Amino acid sequence: MMQNVHLAPETDEDDLYSGYNDYNPTYDTEELENDTAFQQAVRTSHGRRPPITAKIPSTAVTRPVATGYGSKTSLASSMGGRPVTGVIQDGVTRPMTAVRAAGFTKGALRGSAFDPLGQSRGPAPPLEAKNEDSPEEKIRQLEKKVNELVEESCIANSCGDLKLALEKAKDAGRKERVLVRQREQVTSPENINLDLTYSVLFNLASQYSANEMYAEALNTYQVIVKNKMFTNAGRLKVNMGNIYLKQRNYSKAIKFYRMALDQIPSVHKEMRIKIMQNIGVTFIKTGQYSDAINSFEHIMSMAPNLKAGFNLILSYFAVGDREKMKKAFQKLIAVPLEIDEDDKYISPSDDPHTNLVIEAIKNDHLRQMERERKAIAEKYIMTAAKLIAPVIETSFAVGYDWCVEVVKASQYIELANDLEINKAITYLRQKDFNQAVETLKMFEKKDSRVKSAAATNLSFLYYLENEFAQASSYADLAVSSDRYNPSALTNKGNTVFANGDYEKAAEFYKEALRNDSSCTEALYNIGLTYKKLNRLDEALDCFLKLHAILRNSAQVLYQIANVYELMEDPNQAIEWLMQLISVVPTDSRALSKLGELYDSEGDKSQAFQYYYESYRYFPSNIEVIEWLGAYYIDTQFCEKAIQYFERAALIQPTQVKWQLMVASCFRRSGNYQKALDTYKDIHRKFPENVECLRFLVRLCTDIGLKEVQEYATKLKRLEKKKEIREQRIKSGRDGSGGSRSKRESSAGSDSGQNCSASSKGERLSAKLRALPGTNEPYESSSHKEIDASYVDPLGPQAERPKTAARKRIEEDDFADEELGDDLLPE
Repeated sequence: MMQNVHLAPETDEDDLYSGYNDYNPTYDTEELENDTAFQQAVRTSHGRRPPITAKIPSTAVTRPVATGYGSKTSLASSMGGRPVTGVIQDGVTRPMTAVRAAGFTKGALRGSAFDPLGQSRGPAPPLEAKNEDSPEEKIRQLEKKVNELVEESCIANSCGDLKLALEKAKDAGRKERVLVRQREQVTSPENINLDLTYSVLFNLASQYSANEMYAEALNTYQVIVKNKMFTNAGRLKVNMGNIYLKQRNYSKAIKFYRMALDQIPSVHKEMRIKIMQNIGVTFIKTGQYSDAINSFEHIMSMAPNLKAGFNLILSYFAVGDREKMKKAFQKLIAVPLEIDEDDKYISPSDDPHTNLVIEAIKNDHLRQMERERKAIAEKYIMTAAKLIAPVIETSFAVGYDWCVEVVKASQYIELANDLEINKAITYLRQKDFNQAVETLKMFEKKDSRVKSAAATNLSFLYYLENEFAQASSYADLAVSSDRYNPSALTNKGNTVFANGDYEKAAEFYKEALRNDSSCTEALYNIGLTYKKLNRLDEALDCFLKLHAILRNSAQVLYQIANVYELMEDPNQAIEWLMQLISVVPTDSRALSKLGELYDSEGDKSQAFQYYYESYRYFPSNIEVIEWLGAYYIDTQFCEKAIQYFERAALIQPTQVKWQLMVASCFRRSGNYQKALDTYKDIHRKFPENVECLRFLVRLCTDIGLKEVQEYATKLKRLEKKKEIREQRIKSGRDGSGGSRSKRESSAGSDSGQNCSASSKGERLSAKLRALPGTNEPYESSSHKEIDASYVDPLGPQAERPKTAARKRIEEDDFADEELGDDLLPE
């Protein structure tokens, strides 16, 4: 068969596969079945050849590859000693089956090196770029954006920006609905992200509730609860119950709480306890105390806690069950706090490492949480004790003693002293000062903290009773017991302030502020001290700092206005007083002060407005009545001034000047008969009043009455008596500066008895005296304030003829020449 095999020429080194495309009858497939050599080759090599790939082959050694027609060297088979098939084997040759070149060249194999890791192939090709326009990619981006909006909404809510949180939640809801529609178009409905839908709806409902949009929140919760695809959605009925509780729809709140309780399995014990506690609180709101007691009793038997115990005491207090109140208080005392003892934070040795650890945990978050829990427990116990002590026994003192004994036998033993002090404060509220003092004095021999608190209260008590010596001694005791007690230092400063030593008082107040910068009492008092010392700038700084702490304190606002008034800055004083009346719009003193400032600025209309408002809220202030009466006389409305002077005469019936002003207003308004009757009434009440007799003489002369001579005789007699009396006083005192003119029943205008009147009184008196025929006496009014019924000072609009003023002037002046000089008023 060798004559049928064409070997490759040995001289052809470059083209080993030439001639493959030439047709040779040897490769006629019709004769393959009868070709024994071919059949032998098929039987021996089928399934043993390695698969041929498109890659350039590389071998473990750099040797030429054997060809189908033979080669110079033989190649060991990678299959483990397999003979080369293209050469003579057992005298039988195998024809080559390929009819086309495989693409191998000898040149590519001659210089190949050992490279089992394929490092010569170079870097991997770049990753295939994402197709951002694909539906799947758009869905992923939209889902990411929805999650970001939900997170931003939660963060805004935690920062207090509720409006922004709601906007973000709404935006997340809109985008989530778009996401669901897109996902339904691309994939089946089963692939919808239910967790994302649930979180978006739940956050939206929470933000609605936080913004008090309760109807929208309830609708959103209903969407979640009614969707059966959401697991554990039934517990959201608790949130719906909370909303109904805020809306005071207690029946629906209880209904939803019970529905949530039924849907929560018993393994969630803590959640069920909280829901039962909400049910109990709702029953208290509705006044169903027996049902509330059942709920709280169940909680205290299953998992006792402070809130449930306190609410149980409230329920028993409401039904008036004394014995059950005692038992509930004992249960409250027995609730475990589950906090570490304070001994844990005390170093047992001098080991520096242990000390560092203890120093690190002394004020960490866990320690702060323990302090808060303990403070809440003490607050509940103290409030409960103060609530039940007056009712569980025959007297509140016995009740307090029982509570103190129970507390002393518990883990809250340090609260016993606080209860004792609270007992003394209760005595104070009942006006039993002696018992309060005796109770507080019991603490003088106890530890320094309790002693300081008791001494502070005692000092304040004696200060209120104006016993400054005792107040000072107990303040010293409180300061010596606890030098860092700001209340004790403030009380000590108060006693020094009362004695007039303002500089020393300021030092105590400063020390109190150094110990506790939030002690507003010390800051307020130091402002008053600086005002007394005329250090107005420093006083203003103190009150402005206090205003930053207590924004709506009426006392602070008034002090700031008063300091500006002392600094002669009326505009600023008016501005701060306007803020004051926005806080306390019914304060008559603040309104009258505003009227006084506007009057000093010359704005009579504004002054009248605020004086009139002050009179409406407190119609017994003599200064305000005085100003309003003078204002109406100044504006020629004497008939309106009558009401104010009559009110002043009711408040001060022994002051003749108000009745004289009433009579003068009648006379100036043209009502001579009424004026005459008023003067006669005054003369009956005050027969020694010279001024009244002078006007009686004048009126009787003008009208032509016969009583004129009688009144003239009385007037001369009184004037002679007055002269004799003045001569006796002058001779008896030998020219001393004292004057007893104020003891006279009337202060005559010719005797100059108004020298001690205030500047305001002198101004108003001058207005009255400047009017024709009004020569009534005037003296400064006292500050005594007497409550009186309110009468509208203006009343109905008076109908006055346009020429009335001129006629009144003519009437005042007529017949003056007929009277003697000795009968005319000065």
